[in-house]
Amino acid sequence: MHILRADELNAKDTYKLLSGTVVPRPIAFVTTRSSINGAVNAAPFSFYNVVSAEPPLLAISVSRADGRQKDTARNAIAHREFVVHVSDESIIEDINKTAARLDPDISELGMTDFSVTDSACISVPGIKEAKVRFECILERHLPFQNDSGETTTDLIIGRVVCFHLNDQVYDADKGYIRTDELKPAARLAGNEYARLGKTYTLVRPT
Repeated sequence: MHILRADELNAKDTYKLLSGTVVPRPIAFVTTRSSINGAVNAAPFSFYNVVSAEPPLLAISVSRADGRQKDTARNAIAHREFVVHVSDESIIEDINKTAARLDPDISELGMTDFSVTDSACISVPGIKEAKVRFECILERHLPFQNDSGETTTDLIIGRVVCFHLNDQVYDADKGYIRTDELKPAARLAGNEYARLGKTYTLVRPT
């Protein structure tokens, strides 16, 4: 067993350990409105998960680049609205293209075949091709600093105000999601991704 003290590791090594062990991770594909010219910015984030069902909250961790906020964090904080899409196998390749670093006034969607569609409750549009999307308003923004006092991460917590669910993946009679039809993509380490594999059932103890 290797024992590594966190205070003896650099940021790169720490990232490699966490991204390689906390797996598989769901991928949030997020659209926001540019705070510069109103362009639709889009980007994927795999440091992401559910926080609460009551109220319905999602958390997205957005690392800063050389101390500068990324477009998604800056836009979400400025306008307090964003859309989170479930990244599935059918759209993951186009989603990956939006990870490119572009100027904030340029929409990453121009590199994809995605089309935008109006949201029901907020002004930020969503992606029509996504099977599931969540319209969110900003619940809380939590900046985090490293040991040197530099802000390195923006934790964005969004409250879901509207769910969009494709007929293929949503069983309206039971209120269930058909995960086998959703086919979510998952993030591993480096350039590695994963599909939903064999599933099994464990009954919780009472």
